[in-house]
Amino acid sequence: MILIKGAHIFSPEDLGVKDIMIINDRVVMIGDDLSPISDEMVIIDGKDKILMPGLIDGHVHITGGGGEGSFRTRVPEITLSKLISGGITTTLGLLGTDSTTRSVENLVAKAKALKEEGITCLAVTGSYGYPSVTITGSVKKDIVFIDEVIGVKIAISDHRAPSISDEELARLASDVRVAGMLSGKAGIVVTHMGSSDNELLPINNVLSKWDVPIRTFRPTHVNRKRELLLESFEFAKKGGVIDLTCGIYEEMSPARVVGMAKENGVPSENITISSDGYGSWSRYDEKGNLIKIGVSSVSSLFEELKKMVMDNKMSIDEALPYFTSNVSKALGIFPVKGTVCEGSDADLVLVDKDFNLEYVIAKGQIMMQNKEIIVKGTYE
Repeated sequence: MILIKGAHIFSPEDLGVKDIMIINDRVVMIGDDLSPISDEMVIIDGKDKILMPGLIDGHVHITGGGGEGSFRTRVPEITLSKLISGGITTTLGLLGTDSTTRSVENLVAKAKALKEEGITCLAVTGSYGYPSVTITGSVKKDIVFIDEVIGVKIAISDHRAPSISDEELARLASDVRVAGMLSGKAGIVVTHMGSSDNELLPINNVLSKWDVPIRTFRPTHVNRKRELLLESFEFAKKGGVIDLTCGIYEEMSPARVVGMAKENGVPSENITISSDGYGSWSRYDEKGNLIKIGVSSVSSLFEELKKMVMDNKMSIDEALPYFTSNVSKALGIFPVKGTVCEGSDADLVLVDKDFNLEYVIAKGQIMMQNKEIIVKGTYE
């Protein structure tokens, strides 16, 4: 049991200075001058601190990405402390290019491990390729019968993408849609967007020819280049959800793109931001040869939020939804996640006046206290 006294709460809406009571893994009360109900209740002084929902990272290679520069470039699995140090209490795990030396079985096992260690972890089956790699032999069955799995991933408009036809993409999307309905899950197709000139053409072809709801598709990395971004703005105006990636290019950073989106009349609720953490970024020459490879960090998510608030002078309640409530709604887990309200999961972060992380609480457990991580992964 935890009682946080006198913190300025953003839910992400500004609730003002309040007390908040946590019992087990839930927020049970938000109010003024709340009193401890037990001598065993932990009291946290929230004076001069900002309390927010834990961040939700909707794109993390929890089993490691990479491998495109041979075996030595395979990225290792993420550890719990890396997520906690970034204020992340919920994440969506997925595969990338490599579904040969990595598997969906390994991905789901890692998701279960992170859940046991204290955070919430969902997953999508599949990878870049098609037919999609699965556990059960069926995308539909993976989504319906595996608790963590809420959708599938595929790559399009990329030199590493499969040569999937419009009909196959439509069939995949329809299968995912139905599976989501049957299981009460989001039922989404996370669509890795590459740099080819096709941009969103494959998705738009499906939407124009078949009766697939636009929110089934979730194009990510759409701030990779300007032409793709502008197409994605139109997609979001029609009701689709687009995902921006941290750390791609400074001129196309999420903080800047959010401003561009506002100028273009894009509904802010249709935009999410993710880290692509523990995935590899790569550069290729004009002949398709790999010339540089590196690893993305999950810390970029909180850094982007801090940049929006501290450097770009965006209000907290305007910036926060891109990392919390927008994401939880897109993943079908709102209002359990992504908000601070009575009955929601106790996934919370406390920051100081300079927007430095001080506390991270996941499912009612204090994971970071006074800027020190106190709960680490099993082998850390």
